[in-house]
Amino acid sequence: MGEQASPTPGVGPARHSRRPGLTGMAALVMTALLGAACSLGAGGGGGGGSGSVTLTVAAVDNPQMVDLQKLAPEFTKQHSNIQVKFVVLPENQLRQQVTQDIATNSGRYDLATIGTYEVPIWAKNNWLENLSPRISKDSSYDESDLIPGISKALTYKNNMYAVPFYGESSFLMYRKDLLQQACLTMPQNPTWDQVAAAAQKLNNPSKQIYGICLRGLPGWGEQLAPLDTVVNTFGGRWFDEQWNAQLTSPKFVEAVNFYVNTIKTAGPPGSANNGFTECLNTYNGGHAAMWYDATSGASSLTGDAAKNSGYAYAPVKETKYSGWLWAWALGMSASGKNKDAAFTFMSWATSKDYIKLVGQKLGWDHVPPGTRKSTYALSEYQQVAGGFAQLTLDSIANADVNHPTVDPVPYTGVQYVDIPEFTELGTQVSQQIASAIVGTTTVDQALQRSQGFAADVGKKYHK
Repeated sequence: MGEQASPTPGVGPARHSRRPGLTGMAALVMTALLGAACSLGAGGGGGGGSGSVTLTVAAVDNPQMVDLQKLAPEFTKQHSNIQVKFVVLPENQLRQQVTQDIATNSGRYDLATIGTYEVPIWAKNNWLENLSPRISKDSSYDESDLIPGISKALTYKNNMYAVPFYGESSFLMYRKDLLQQACLTMPQNPTWDQVAAAAQKLNNPSKQIYGICLRGLPGWGEQLAPLDTVVNTFGGRWFDEQWNAQLTSPKFVEAVNFYVNTIKTAGPPGSANNGFTECLNTYNGGHAAMWYDATSGASSLTGDAAKNSGYAYAPVKETKYSGWLWAWALGMSASGKNKDAAFTFMSWATSKDYIKLVGQKLGWDHVPPGTRKSTYALSEYQQVAGGFAQLTLDSIANADVNHPTVDPVPYTGVQYVDIPEFTELGTQVSQQIASAIVGTTTVDQALQRSQGFAADVGKKYHK
């Protein structure tokens, strides 16, 4: 998200007076409870020899985690008593299986990749191991080297409950050559009006070049990630301070109309099915002049897209900044059986030495971005990431999860609302908006239905 702050304290627990319920996860948890006795077998059991341990890691299916799999043998060379087994899953499936496992203490996974959304909620529910005592005893880990906005987002009540594997904000990527041909220049701090005007001018369907690629694929971590940043900077919000749903408020409606209309008039065909991967492929293939998405996407650019791309801050309207904040991190179940071995591996996989190992073994363009300040001081990394490295750091630093929009909100999060129900609510709302992108409903109709979904959730938190 995908998945991203100087003046900002990062993600914390949602600020409301009552402990949130778990309706967004309830079906998953109930299913797991019913089947826990027979479905998940022995999880983090020992390996073959005396004193040996086999760790099972649930990993999201992205390039950085695939790289970790490749390099895990380097870890076992140093720790012959610890073997590591990976279960690599698509994001939606990973969330489902990890939630089932960790909420029911089933013990299938010793470690799992989780995001900034889950950490404060799961820590509050005592599902995650508090890592701060272990980190404080490990002088080689160098917690002070972690980028503050990212480490804070993985903190609950001043303790870290996950360690960051890579971090990101969001920004605009654009083809300098295509803009130059159209006699356009992109400011480093563009407004959405400037971006939309450029997208219209650059849109050339006859040559299969479209003005901009924006995610339309349903999902709270897909379409809603960029769309929520647009809503925020237009002055919209999901809930007011009393938890009244605001999806039919003028600013929210204006933002969604803008997003949908930009996609329909200057985006590629089939945009309702485009997520991060599809937009990456479209942009890499030379079929989009601009792409607004995760800062980590810049590390995956290839060919002419890599050679000719420029980068700008997330576009704005009424706020100074609008980039999101996200990290994929490694978390440990509070009920895990192999905690010492698990911490040994997770500290290795998120260390300064691991970052150097990736660069030396797989190439510096493979380095996980957005986690450590020292990464950005490495000359080898600067050579491949110089065009976007500082902008990534600045975007992370400026993402304000506590004040994401113009008016006050009772929740934390830029591209999500940090309550358990948002997994279900966000998916429902994104499906409605995808229908508006396809044209089977209007934005007004989609948001009227979505308002009802949000109002039902808001009732649980009304003050």
